[in-house]
Amino acid sequence: MILLSRKQVKDTINAKGISIGIYTYDFQNEYISLTDIAKYKSDEPNDVIKNWMRARDTIEFLGLWELLHNPNFKPVEFDGFRKKAGLNAFTLSPSRWISAVNAIGIVSKSGRYGGTYAHSDIAFEFASWISAEFKLYIIKDYKRLKNDENSRLSLNWNLNREMSKINYRIQTNAIKENLLPPELTQEQISMTYAGEADLLNVALWGMTSKQWKETRQSKNANNIRDEASLNQLLVLANMESYNAILIEQGKTQSERLIILNRLAVKQLKTLTEINTTDRR
Repeated sequence: MILLSRKQVKDTINAKGISIGIYTYDFQNEYISLTDIAKYKSDEPNDVIKNWMRARDTIEFLGLWELLHNPNFKPVEFDGFRKKAGLNAFTLSPSRWISAVNAIGIVSKSGRYGGTYAHSDIAFEFASWISAEFKLYIIKDYKRLKNDENSRLSLNWNLNREMSKINYRIQTNAIKENLLPPELTQEQISMTYAGEADLLNVALWGMTSKQWKETRQSKNANNIRDEASLNQLLVLANMESYNAILIEQGKTQSERLIILNRLAVKQLKTLTEINTTDRR
């Protein structure tokens, strides 16, 4: 039986007065509580789930989902279930399905908030079987939850982007005061600024802006920093401030590249650990 780990993130949606738990283990795939959905139909949710799983259409749907998403799925065992599906004597529980075919689309969680969970693709299919009307209520609040998440992410991304711009100004001032002899031409000055920007790109992403664009299919590709993650933008802002200090200390560009790369690796690792801990 596959158990949801302790590091999973829990949230809740509400449909017609019923609270339905949601878990995610990678912030991409979300698992919705079939147990909670089944409570709309009966006070014995486990029986409702078993009745749904014994149907041939359900077995074929679950098997197809696993074939599309699970490289370790066991098709031979699945064929055995498919042949028996729909027969009066056939019964199937989530735990039996998981263990027999090595399923990942349906999982079980033990403990206080335990129950049967399924990937959102499967959970919505189950909700349709329960009630088409109830499914629409679930989808409505699910979309509300996703919109709220996207709004928070957008706000945080823009905030970190602005922090990066401010610290970039601090860095350019340090370049102007320490790396630009007065006899340089305007073109040479621009090249110096661009070189320092790419120094940070290499330290953080391992490539210059030009190299990044060459990996893109579109010739009108955005700036590498416009596609940065929240954590990358935050680290970039810190790197720009620290680079200004290193410039004032007289560090060479090669020395600063090594120092800034170490800083980027360390801070990204720390931010990832913090994010994981905060979302438990």
